[in-house]
Amino acid sequence: MDLSQRVETCIEGILKNEGYGVVRVQVSGNLRKTLQIMIERLDDVSVGIDDCEVVSRLVSPLLDVEDVIAGAYTLEVSSPGLDRPLVKPRDFVRFIGQPVTLQTNFAIKNRKKFQGTLDFATETGIRVVLEQPNDDKTTDIELDYSDIRVARLAVS
Repeated sequence: MDLSQRVETCIEGILKNEGYGVVRVQVSGNLRKTLQIMIERLDDVSVGIDDCEVVSRLVSPLLDVEDVIAGAYTLEVSSPGLDRPLVKPRDFVRFIGQPVTLQTNFAIKNRKKFQGTLDFATETGIRVVLEQPNDDKTTDIELDYSDIRVARLAVS
């Protein structure tokens, strides 16, 4: 389990009890680490600055007590924004029918970037109906989650 996963495991229970979910956890930096926690409200209301402050106050002492991150770090709590990243299979299932943009780890028909509508999602992968078909008239692509580098909701 990497550091991001350990942090998420440590904080997800307390956040769920307070009505929040973890969208993504990222750790960056070498000398001075930055811990970025992206949250969402479980009641589907948009995340505001007050929510970020609440979550920061909840997780900061917990992470210090559990000593998940060695040494000093900067904690940043944020909302997912309009172009919300899709990270976990449940994210993809939740947003079936929505426009998405994604980048793959490898070229498919000479492309790595795609935009379209999320058609279906399972525990192992997705299908996207493409906005602009490939030269060979491919109208959709099916991908395993491991094939996806980055996926986000598309901003209309």
